[in-house]
Amino acid sequence: MSPNRLIVLIVVAIAVIGGFNNLSGLFVDALWFGELGQSAVFWTVLRTKVVLGAIGFLIALLYFGGNLLYANRRSPLRQFPGFGELARALPTQSQLTTLLTVAAVVASGFLGAAAATGWLPFLTCQNQVPFGVNDPLFGRDVAFYLFSLPFLEFLRSWLLGLFGFTLVACTTVYLLKGGLFLEGRLMLRPARHLVFLIAAFGIGLAFHFWLAGFGLLQSARGVTHGASYTDVHAQLPAYRILIGASLVASAVIVAGAFRKSLPLLASGPVLLVLATIIGSAIYPKVLQKIVVEPNELEKETPYIKHNIELTRLAYDLQDIQTESLVPDRLLDASDLAGNEATLRNIRLWDWRPLRSTYAQIQEIRLYYNFVDVDVDRYWIDGTYRQVMLSAREMSPSQIPAEARTWVNQHLKYTHGYGLCLSPVDRVTPEGLPELLIRDIPPTSATNLQVTRPAIYYGEEQLDYALVGTTTDEFDYPIGESNASTRYDGEGGIRIGSWWRRLLFASHLADSKLLLTGYLSGESRILLHRRIQDRLPKLASFLRYDRDPYLVIRDDGTLVWVQDAYTVSNRFPYSEPFGSINYIRNSVKATVDAYDGTTKLYAVDPDDPVLRTYRNAFPTLFTDGSELPETIRRHLRFPEDGFSVQAHVYAKYHMTDPETFYNREDLWEFANESYGGREAPVEPYYVVMRLPGGDEAEMILMVPFTPSNKDNMIAWLAARCDGDRYGERLVFNFPKQTLVYGPRQIEARIDQDPVISQALTLWSQSGSQVIRGNLLVIPIAQGLLYVEPLYLQAEQGELPELKRVILSNGDDIVMEETLDEALASLVGGTPTDWNAAARTGTASTAPGLGSETNGAGTSTPAGAGTDASTGRVRALPPGSLSPEVTNRIEAARSAFAEGQRALRSGDWAAYGAAQRRLQEILDELSAASQTR
Repeated sequence: MSPNRLIVLIVVAIAVIGGFNNLSGLFVDALWFGELGQSAVFWTVLRTKVVLGAIGFLIALLYFGGNLLYANRRSPLRQFPGFGELARALPTQSQLTTLLTVAAVVASGFLGAAAATGWLPFLTCQNQVPFGVNDPLFGRDVAFYLFSLPFLEFLRSWLLGLFGFTLVACTTVYLLKGGLFLEGRLMLRPARHLVFLIAAFGIGLAFHFWLAGFGLLQSARGVTHGASYTDVHAQLPAYRILIGASLVASAVIVAGAFRKSLPLLASGPVLLVLATIIGSAIYPKVLQKIVVEPNELEKETPYIKHNIELTRLAYDLQDIQTESLVPDRLLDASDLAGNEATLRNIRLWDWRPLRSTYAQIQEIRLYYNFVDVDVDRYWIDGTYRQVMLSAREMSPSQIPAEARTWVNQHLKYTHGYGLCLSPVDRVTPEGLPELLIRDIPPTSATNLQVTRPAIYYGEEQLDYALVGTTTDEFDYPIGESNASTRYDGEGGIRIGSWWRRLLFASHLADSKLLLTGYLSGESRILLHRRIQDRLPKLASFLRYDRDPYLVIRDDGTLVWVQDAYTVSNRFPYSEPFGSINYIRNSVKATVDAYDGTTKLYAVDPDDPVLRTYRNAFPTLFTDGSELPETIRRHLRFPEDGFSVQAHVYAKYHMTDPETFYNREDLWEFANESYGGREAPVEPYYVVMRLPGGDEAEMILMVPFTPSNKDNMIAWLAARCDGDRYGERLVFNFPKQTLVYGPRQIEARIDQDPVISQALTLWSQSGSQVIRGNLLVIPIAQGLLYVEPLYLQAEQGELPELKRVILSNGDDIVMEETLDEALASLVGGTPTDWNAAARTGTASTAPGLGSETNGAGTSTPAGAGTDASTGRVRALPPGSLSPEVTNRIEAARSAFAEGQRALRSGDWAAYGAAQRRLQEILDELSAASQTR
């Protein structure tokens, strides 16, 4: 066989293999979408790609190929000067024509493939739904900017690429073949050909400048995002001039070619370049410096208003309710008694140390892994409880290397098993979480039961699994042996036939799928088993929250819930946050942990972006009203979406343009110290009764501080339960009142001599001290600050909860349990506080006539300490005379008045209150000495 034929065979073989791999990938995708019942989505996308690709290919072939072959025909080979012997090695005219024809087809194929990538802008443009809101500059509906403009810009880029590529290619042919000049003279026909190509590019530039005017609504030139004074009065007119300049330049170039006038030919490009420099570079900068900057607030005020209004609309901030909260007194036992559900759900477990603890006590075997810990709430034995739970997933990477065979990875170790669930506030005497669901098989100490614990789909990085094979799967360990199982779900794609095995082997690059003898006619392959991969594969145009969470259905089966967002970066005048400037949590996705059944529920039917997607893909979304109640009860306001809204609201709660311009009331997330470094507080879920609320509910909240300050100025909450799901409230503190932020409370904890000494001793004794998130929990008219402390041996991975630190803003206490810390904070003992919680009676307020015992806790005045236990011992009822009781009440009143004066900065009132308090204490001291 000749070398040429061998090369041809190799090229053909590579092309066939590559084509088969691509076709196998399409076939596998078609089967996978069919498994989910979404074949229509697959075929809609494929059909759109094929149509756009074919149109792009034909246009490119006609324009690029036609011009390239015309240039070749106008440059015969006889034009090559003085090549001598080298000329014999050059291709003939017919060979060159064939070569350029092939090149034109290949290049058109690439341009067609590029056109196919515009499938999503095309579909959204074609199916767009109006917003009913017009931009303030051009008066166009917002939908034009989110759906029409992206497709027009894609079309512009594709056309300019085609025009520019064709111009370069034809110029290259003319120059290489010597067809542009003959004996030093410019050839008229080739020159005119190139001039027409240049004119076409000029028309494309005019289209570009027309679209650039709309792009000014995303300008970052001014004080705020969006078209500024300079953009409207300088840049926009400049773009309109450049549209005319591009068209005039194209006409001038064509006229120069026909009149054979070189000056006229050159004047067109010169005109366009000068117009671009003056209009886009010089004039806007001059106007900005001379007119705008000396009068910036006056000139930019209308555009600041547009930015504020449309940013709040784009991030859905306009419906946030504003409330005032005045923490005018310290918490007492009656406040705690009235908020029992809040206290019962105080989260003592931070998810990071809890995950390590779960791993140490409940992973059972090396190949299991707890990827994440989720926060949820359940009715447990008739009580509404906040819990933390984590799925026990299979981690193939942790299987011992010698056992990591193909059979084990794909046929045996196919699924995880069960979960851990514990209340957020319960701790064993050993400092470990009190597990309500635990072990393998799962055992439950409550009404919550897991009836189908196998987890085939989850958060772990999972390869494909083969089920329904001729061998049993590993189910779970039993002592020294293992239980086995057979998958009986409907998930997966049948892979029994040789033809399908060949396709999957090609697509997955795994020849063992062809060679294994374990497959039968009932065998199935489970693909895309990781939630974070599965959902984007199904709907790539949605943005997904980073934290999918596991839910136990009423029937004991397991399902993953994943929040999805519709986003855009095209909303006019809206301030960007990262890569987006529009967001809605319009979709709730569910994935069954056993069979992979995947649903996308449309929970915001008013979102125009979601409605556009539903027009494009009618079968993809299920109406939100069909979301099962067993899942709806566990929906959460998503963390990522809330964080985006909260960050934007920290700036855009200011609605007055002048205040906004001066940044007079700029907020930021409160800071805390975690892991030895300072970082913004992450939003956290709390079950609590909101101020003015009727009952405890789950909310997502975050505290704010003024910019570059540590005192707390407000906190934002999003409701998660029932009909009030999605409502957001911001509680503002009086600006003249000092309310401690998390970082200030942590600083006071660090300065407490007893607590500081204890932390130092623990660290020196070979234990690592882990300080959990400091939570700020509003209760009644006060605040409760909670920080758990964990100890972990330096050589171990088992964090244990050893102390709870509480503060009401004034006092700081540290105790072994939450009940003991609450009792120390409000006075009395845990027994007394529990009694007060049941009866609603109040005990002595903290900080009044109190002292600190050796454990760093507040001890009520006159109370003793049990020498044998070290616990605070309360005074027996009725042991104080009415006169002393009245003086204590007067002291409490004077102390409270002093604290209010201190917070408001009224030093005169503070001094008067302190003097009155001192007088009362002196009277009490004298009375005690005479008894």
